[in-house]
Amino acid sequence: MTTIDSDYVKQMAQQLATYEVQNGLNKADRNKASYQSQLSAVTALESALKTFSSAVKGLNGTDASMLVNSATMSKDGYLSAKVGSTAVAGKYDFFVEQLATSHQMSFSGLQAGDIDTQGTLTLTQNGKSFDIDLSKIDSDGDGSNSMEELAAAINKAADNTGVKATLVRSNGQVSLVLGAEKSGAANAIGITLSGTSTANNAFENALANPQELSKGQDARVRLGGENGMLLTNDSNTYDNIIDGVSVTFTQAQKAGELPISMTIDQDKSSTTKKVQTFIDAFNALASQIDTLTASGDQNGNARGALAGDSSVRAIENSLNQLLRTSFGGANLINFGISADRNGKLTLDSTRFEKAIAADPEGLDKLFVGKGNLLDSVDKNLALYTNATNGVMKSRKDTLNNSLRRVNDDYDTLQKQYDSYYARYLKQYTSMMQTMQSMSQTSGMFG
Repeated sequence: MTTIDSDYVKQMAQQLATYEVQNGLNKADRNKASYQSQLSAVTALESALKTFSSAVKGLNGTDASMLVNSATMSKDGYLSAKVGSTAVAGKYDFFVEQLATSHQMSFSGLQAGDIDTQGTLTLTQNGKSFDIDLSKIDSDGDGSNSMEELAAAINKAADNTGVKATLVRSNGQVSLVLGAEKSGAANAIGITLSGTSTANNAFENALANPQELSKGQDARVRLGGENGMLLTNDSNTYDNIIDGVSVTFTQAQKAGELPISMTIDQDKSSTTKKVQTFIDAFNALASQIDTLTASGDQNGNARGALAGDSSVRAIENSLNQLLRTSFGGANLINFGISADRNGKLTLDSTRFEKAIAADPEGLDKLFVGKGNLLDSVDKNLALYTNATNGVMKSRKDTLNNSLRRVNDDYDTLQKQYDSYYARYLKQYTSMMQTMQSMSQTSGMFG
């Protein structure tokens, strides 16, 4: 008796079912590979655009300037300077007569229970004052006021003018220390006590006899040397002391010392570095676009996943148009920045330095400020990189939808395969049974 070879039947059913869906499967595989390749390319392009955008934003931030000026000092340790693009080159001599300091004083000798539980403590600074109601600072409800409770009440006062209270402990003694948050004579702390009726006047005596730890005083700086023009300030930082220059003084000088010379000049190296940052960022983006849109050739260079893509051409065209546009009466060519035959930007250092020397403010008029080059590039890039409705997001959404449809196609093909397999399995099984029956019948007449 001949048995049916079930493995053979299954193998034949699998081959025929696979043949039925093979064309659809090949098409789905091609589509999936294409969509995945495009998605990877679009993601890479989006990343490159965002990197370029970050570089542009960094150059065009608050108080941005492409032109860098710097300050050099004849002696270190006495002052530092923040120099803006509007600073005029020159040399300035400073004699630091006195630094600004913050008022600080301590009150010692107080014991537990010395602080009055009624009356008002008034603290004054720069014509303003705030009150501490001594009848309301007993936070633990023990009927007495501690120095901890007084310090907390001062620090938490809603209308505090800028006084900070703290406690200092030494050898079992606790002192109340009051300090002004801001330096300068006008911020010195005044203190008065009123409305008390206690026979114990220890608190009042302590307030009347503070130890001054630091005097509240203004900075005194002379421009032009020890006998020069006096410049006073409640802070050691003089904002815009000279047009475009803010100076912070850090150490006072002794009588007879030479003044500190500060020389303001253009920092050519840093200015060039900023411009080169823009050039390098643009060229990195251009290189990525070149790779993604490569047409491929017979030498084995691969065709880019976005070759011939209209969106990428639109990005290139819009950016290149902006690079050729004049802003503030100048364009990149005027400052020695041009595109080579591959579309990459290059800097002619000689032309750049001559242009800066002739029109230093023109560089900022070209690059920074509302509506100028960096701002225009940033807005242009936002059309593509916006996380909500940017072109790149839309492209990725479309490609992801296409990949989901391919997965649906795979599901459909699997169902078709299962149907074909069941049908062929049934047919081959029936055929094998028929052949087996015929073989058995033939054997009866052998």
